[in-house]
Amino acid sequence: MIYKTTKDRIQKLIDTYKKLAAQNHRALHEIALAEIPEMVYNSNAIENSTLSLKDTEDIILRDIIKKDHDVREIYEAKNLAKITSELQQNPETRLSVELILALHRILLSNINDWWAGRFRIDGEWVRIGTHVGANPEFVPILVRELIDKYNTDKETYFLDKIAWFHAEFETVHPFPDGNGRMGRVIINQQLMKLGLPPIIIRNKNKHTKYYPLFVEYQTNEKYDNFTELFALLLMESLHKRITLLTAKRLITLNKWAKENGISVSAANNKARRQTIPAFRMSEEWMIAADYSNNQGEK
Repeated sequence: MIYKTTKDRIQKLIDTYKKLAAQNHRALHEIALAEIPEMVYNSNAIENSTLSLKDTEDIILRDIIKKDHDVREIYEAKNLAKITSELQQNPETRLSVELILALHRILLSNINDWWAGRFRIDGEWVRIGTHVGANPEFVPILVRELIDKYNTDKETYFLDKIAWFHAEFETVHPFPDGNGRMGRVIINQQLMKLGLPPIIIRNKNKHTKYYPLFVEYQTNEKYDNFTELFALLLMESLHKRITLLTAKRLITLNKWAKENGISVSAANNKARRQTIPAFRMSEEWMIAADYSNNQGEK
């Protein structure tokens, strides 16, 4: 659960973002395209891809493929980039079973065409650690019920809805392969459908900040910490776009901290809590050069 003060902060950022977005469609499109490699790298790395961010950029942006790259990982990068780009071009698409299956077909294209674009069928059981995915016999109806509940719920706070959907989708684990990547794709589809920017769930802290949240949900059906994670990542994404559209110059957070007499650790802590408008680009925390510490939390 996030408190009203956090919701108010998010809404204030959303209002600012949407005002800027109305006059900066092209700029926002370019920003979205520029972060596709970072988004793809992190999502695939969460699933233990060995490609680095530089490798991913080379494959997606320059079509440079090293001989020692695993063929599957190359297609994982290309396919996920294609999905991300298509969703950004069609942000108004309504969430549906048909959409999810179509995206999954792209995700596993040239990787496993037998699995691509379909749910698990009889005999296809999956296990993630100690958790066993839903009985394949009931997967189609479970996913349809999940989508229907999400689309018809007009009362729940939007980040709570997205958090619950993600936790439940991964608990069902509807596909033979690609569940994690599809789950993260759907988060961004849901945000973009609301006129909001996508988020990047980072690989770096997956064992402490992401994976344990699934265990918590599967144990007691609590998804509050997913909401908190998505809230922080959404604020970061909003701060990034607002800053890029308004700031004269960007500098690293480390440099900003030194120039403002703040310890680097304190600045990083503020960035992680999003009490200052810092954001990551290519895994580096950045901020507007002229941002005053007096404007943020001390």
